[in-house]
Amino acid sequence: MNKRVHFGTDGVRGKANLDLTPQFALRLGMAAATVLGRHSDNQPIIVGRDTRLSGDMLESALNAGLASMGATAIRIGIAPTPAVAYITGTVGACAGAVISASHNPFDDNGIKFLGPEGGKLPDETECEIETELGNLEHLSLPVEDRIGRVKDNPELLIKYACHLKSTSQFPLKGMSLVVDCANGAGFEIAPQIFSDLGADVIPISNSPNGTNINRDCGSTHPEAMCIAVKKQHALAGLALDGDCDRVIMADEKGHIIDGDRLMAICAIELARQEQLSPRLVVATIMSNVGLEKALERHHIGLIRTNVGDRYVAAEMSRTGALIGGEQSGHILFRSLMPTGDGILTALQVLDVAVGSGRPLSELASVVEQYPQLLKNVRVSQRLDWDKHPKISRAILGAQEKLGCPDWLSVRPSGTEPVIRVMAQGTDPDVVQEVVNSLCELLVTELGAPSQ
Repeated sequence: MNKRVHFGTDGVRGKANLDLTPQFALRLGMAAATVLGRHSDNQPIIVGRDTRLSGDMLESALNAGLASMGATAIRIGIAPTPAVAYITGTVGACAGAVISASHNPFDDNGIKFLGPEGGKLPDETECEIETELGNLEHLSLPVEDRIGRVKDNPELLIKYACHLKSTSQFPLKGMSLVVDCANGAGFEIAPQIFSDLGADVIPISNSPNGTNINRDCGSTHPEAMCIAVKKQHALAGLALDGDCDRVIMADEKGHIIDGDRLMAICAIELARQEQLSPRLVVATIMSNVGLEKALERHHIGLIRTNVGDRYVAAEMSRTGALIGGEQSGHILFRSLMPTGDGILTALQVLDVAVGSGRPLSELASVVEQYPQLLKNVRVSQRLDWDKHPKISRAILGAQEKLGCPDWLSVRPSGTEPVIRVMAQGTDPDVVQEVVNSLCELLVTELGAPSQ
C-alpha cells in the first residue's frame, strides 16, 4: 500500500489558503472523481460544508475538480457532516464530500470523502486518490457532453431531519432546552429539529459570520451552554461542534455530561429494554474507568480502541456493537447513522430522560469519575520510542501497578516532538506515580528538547 501523504485520520486538513489551497482542492476533486468513478455507474457525489469563511472558496474548487473529470456534484449547502453521510447512503450516491475542520478554529479547514454507505473511505481508497494526485498530468480530460455538472439540492437536508426526528420515541413538549450551535453547520437545522419535536429551544452561538465557528462556544467550550442552562432554568443543554458530529450535554443543574456518560445512559437503557445485542460498548483508551465500572454493573462489556472514531467504527463493525464513541462526545449509533451525530446523540439521551421520567443529573450519576491524568512530555525525538527496552519494561510495570493494561496509554503526537502519557485507575496516588515516573523515564531515554 502506498504511504498516505495528504490524508490523515479524518481526511485532508490544513490552514485555509496556506496548506489547503483552491489549487489543491481542484486537484483533489479531479483525483477523487477519477478513483470514485471506477466503482460507480455515473452516480453523483453529495457535497456539504460548514460555515467557515474558506468554505465557499474550497467548495467551488473541489466541485470544479469533480466536474472536470465527468462527475456530478450535488451541493446541499451548509450541512452537518452526518447529514452528508446519511444522504449519501440513502440517495444512491457513489460518495460524499465534506468541507469542514470539525471542532478546529475557523482558519483551519479540511476535505474528507465518505463511501457510498456514508462511512469513511477505506485506507486503500484514500491511497488510490493519493496516487492519482501524482498522475493528474497523464489523465485524459472528458470533453463535450461527458463533462460533469454541479447541481444544487439543499432540500435533501429535509430527509436527514426527518430521519433524526423519527428516532425520537417521546415528544419533547414543554422541555426547555439550550442548544449551543457552535456557530457551525447546525446553526439552523439543530434548533429546528428540537423545536419540531416540541422543545422550547433557547439557541445560542447560532449566528455564524465565517470566523466565529467554535470560538468560545460549542462542545470544546461548553461553559457558555452550562451558564445558559442555569440562567434560563432549562431542563437540559447541548453543545455541538462545528460540523455537528459530536455533542457535550448539561443536566438541569448546569453540570457537564461528557461522552462517557452519554454512552452509559443510552447503553444501559437499551440493555434494560433487551435491545442491546451484543451487550457491548466500544470506547477508546481515553474513556474513564468509571464508564467501565458502570457498564459492568449492568453486565455490559467494554472494548477499548486507539483514539479516533475511525478505530471505534471499525471495532463496532467487527463486533456488531450498537453503541460506541469517545469521551469528547463523538458517539456512534450503528443502527441509526453511519457516522457520529451530535444531534442524534442528544435526541437519544433526551428520549431516555423523558421516557423514564428521571432528570439528566440522576441518569448521568451512574458513571462515577475515577482518577485520570494526562501529561504531554516533550522529547528530542519520538521515532522508535517504543523500541527502548527500559521504556517497554516500565510500561509493563506501570500496567501491573494500575491493575489493567487498558488503563494506560503511551502514544506519540503525530505532529509534535511529544509523547502523551495517560493513566487512570482507582487509586489517585498510583495514577500520579505512574505518570510522573514514565514521563521522567521518557526524557532520560529519548532526550530533553533543546531550548
